[in-house]
Amino acid sequence: MDYTIVDKKNIYIIGDTTIKKGAIIYPFNVIIDSIIEEGAVIGVGNYIQNSCIMSNAKLFYSVIEDSVVGENSSIGPFVHLRPNTKIGSGCKLGNFVEVKNSNVGDKTKASHLSYIGDADIEQDVNIGCGVVFVNYNGKVKNRTRIKKGSFVGSSVNLIAPVTVGEKAFICAGTTVDSDVDDGDFVIGRSRMVKKPNRAKDYLKGE
Repeated sequence: MDYTIVDKKNIYIIGDTTIKKGAIIYPFNVIIDSIIEEGAVIGVGNYIQNSCIMSNAKLFYSVIEDSVVGENSSIGPFVHLRPNTKIGSGCKLGNFVEVKNSNVGDKTKASHLSYIGDADIEQDVNIGCGVVFVNYNGKVKNRTRIKKGSFVGSSVNLIAPVTVGEKAFICAGTTVDSDVDDGDFVIGRSRMVKKPNRAKDYLKGE
């Protein structure tokens, strides 16, 4: 055996699973019908089914179903890759990110609290905290495309079908409901209103 299982009593490897040279499997993992490539690190507490974890990728406390995680990518903690998801190489998906039926390009980052559904994201894209790919209108599901080098700020809603061009910048808090051209700067917020000394009208006990 040319891979490492840290605690054989607390890991479940089921079905047609292949683990390749140099991989490290930590405790409390369930791996079903999957491929773990060379040098991959399967940290504590993952569920992996019918998926491929490419070389030198790292997983922590995540659920991976019918998906591919690219080389040198970092997944987790608490990421859910739902079926038909492909993560490129050198990507970072962090706390409470859910991805479904999507392609995520190389070196793209979504570090926390985002939903990526029915999307095609090219390389070097930043997905901020709380971004939602709004893929379902109550009748059909539509796709979103984000081209390479774009920045999507925190708390952005992307209303599919929509395309964001190369090296576009979407400001935090914006709802994107039409296509964005290459290099565009997009902001869509209501202006903040301040009412001096009025907080006491809304605070308990004031």
